[in-house]
Amino acid sequence: MATPRKQPWGRALARGDAACIVLFSLIGQSFHGSLHSLGAAFTGIVHNAVPILAVWFLLAPFVRTYAYPTWRNLLTTWILAVPAGVWLRYMVLGKPFDQGFLAFLLVTLGVTLALLLAWRALARWLWRR
Repeated sequence: MATPRKQPWGRALARGDAACIVLFSLIGQSFHGSLHSLGAAFTGIVHNAVPILAVWFLLAPFVRTYAYPTWRNLLTTWILAVPAGVWLRYMVLGKPFDQGFLAFLLVTLGVTLALLLAWRALARWLWRR
């Protein structure tokens, strides 16, 4: 099996991936009725997206998420970074690891996966045009 060629659009993919994780946070805030001001949106992003983004971008160079942007590398980064980021969020906020943690983790995994796959499929389609 051939090694994928290093791709030049890694930065664009990284920005899009980050936007998907931020969008996840905004969707959650909207769903829970806490998206009532710019300050609330910012706080929600800091509490919900930043821990996931921190783990994501610390892990990405080791997985080669952007140097070799394959579906496998994306899914590996996602399955490692999202649970670790949710765990970090709960640790930093001092929240208990109870049923709420599991519910938040499952929703976060599902929504971020859907957003990331849609974004990456769109990006792939645009760059192949």
